[in-house]
Amino acid sequence: MGNYPQVDTVIDHIPDHVAIIMDGNGRWAQQTGRERKDGHQEGMEAIRRVSIRASERGVKVLTLYAFSTENWKRPPQEVKFLMQLPVKFFDRFVPELQENNIRVNMIGFKDKVPGSTKKAIEKAIDETKHNTGMVLNFAFNYGGRAEIVEATKSLFDKITSGELNKKDISEEIFQAELLTNSITPYDNVDLLIRSSGEQRLSNFLLWQNAYSEFYFSKLFWPDFTGEILDKALLDYQNRSRRYGAI
Repeated sequence: MGNYPQVDTVIDHIPDHVAIIMDGNGRWAQQTGRERKDGHQEGMEAIRRVSIRASERGVKVLTLYAFSTENWKRPPQEVKFLMQLPVKFFDRFVPELQENNIRVNMIGFKDKVPGSTKKAIEKAIDETKHNTGMVLNFAFNYGGRAEIVEATKSLFDKITSGELNKKDISEEIFQAELLTNSITPYDNVDLLIRSSGEQRLSNFLLWQNAYSEFYFSKLFWPDFTGEILDKALLDYQNRSRRYGAI
């Protein structure tokens, strides 16, 4: 483990599932007089820093909102660049992920993702599948509302086929149809972090964030560091999670 400040105070009561809305790449680029693609490139470095620190701290699952179903509305050239980032990221950092026993996972709708991007993600998943440490879970071409709609369709199909009785549907059965079923038992988020000062969910893990604690940072994502993650973890440790009780 690295030589980080306040280690003793962060080592206990670590959230199992941390989810991050990585916001502010474009504004970081604008503020520093760079191109938007430079912001996304630097954001990739922040992913590496934060992933390694989260793993060292004992987080079980780190879910990163990498590309939303709404991001297709961006300029075609930017979308094309964003689709190339997983290829670059995994090409450079899989050896480091292996070294840290991190397993790669993806949630999202793969059908619209370009072949080269999908291939890079699937290769990283395959290469790290035997790792037993933290799960680095990329939400790629993901949307919370679409996830819930697809889960509803799946349950409807099971009811109409006679596989499932409507009266047997529970929260647990519904949750098992969600994309995050692949990271059970840590599918519910404990701590949601959003960078750049914005304070909204942006269609991210709507069901899974029902009882999560929120932490908002004014820093743009490319400026995010392991120390900022530590601050969020320390803040989480001082929260009292009552789940509706007293």
